[in-house]
Amino acid sequence: MAQMIILGILHAEEKDFKTAYSYFYEAFEGYDSLENAKAPAALKYMLLCKIMLNSPEDVQSIISGKLGLKYSGPSLQAMKKIADASHQRSLLEFKKILATYKEELQGDPIIQNHLGTLYDNLLEQNLCRIVEPFSKVEVDHVSNLIKLDKNIVEKKLSQMILDTKLHGILDQGAGVLIIFDHSPVDKTYENSLEIIHSMSKVMDALYHKSKKLS
Repeated sequence: MAQMIILGILHAEEKDFKTAYSYFYEAFEGYDSLENAKAPAALKYMLLCKIMLNSPEDVQSIISGKLGLKYSGPSLQAMKKIADASHQRSLLEFKKILATYKEELQGDPIIQNHLGTLYDNLLEQNLCRIVEPFSKVEVDHVSNLIKLDKNIVEKKLSQMILDTKLHGILDQGAGVLIIFDHSPVDKTYENSLEIIHSMSKVMDALYHKSKKLS
């Protein structure tokens, strides 16, 4: 059973959460049948996989099921709340839950690591949503809207630009983010080349044909 947990952890690190879930489930069944104290941890890992797969309805189903009720407590409640906040893309609620259930969510390095990744994803999604209507916006304004420290927002925006997740530049001196407009690629030149190439082939064919006739 311990091997199943290890395999589940390895697959989760590779972001293969469906396979990871099956290993955690197998481990959970084994621990539960033996009334082993490690069963709740395996159940938490199962819920973690469903959260990372953005399947809050599955989290609710597991928690409200027979086995979920058997191991009900603050840990499962924390996982349910995280699932809801993640599904709603609520960064503020996500942070509140992490603070409220610090021991349950951050005491386990496996849970903490993946929730850290999930938080980063939520932060990026929220920042993209906030800056989308603008062509130019002050970082202070973005910081106020997302309710995070300006330095954190500035650092994240810089990283997103470097990772090409956000197309723009950050003028740190002026404290302004400039977003580039996504114009459709002009294929006129490309199409013209194709036409010229086709005409060239036709002319060559006509030339060779005329040579044969002469």
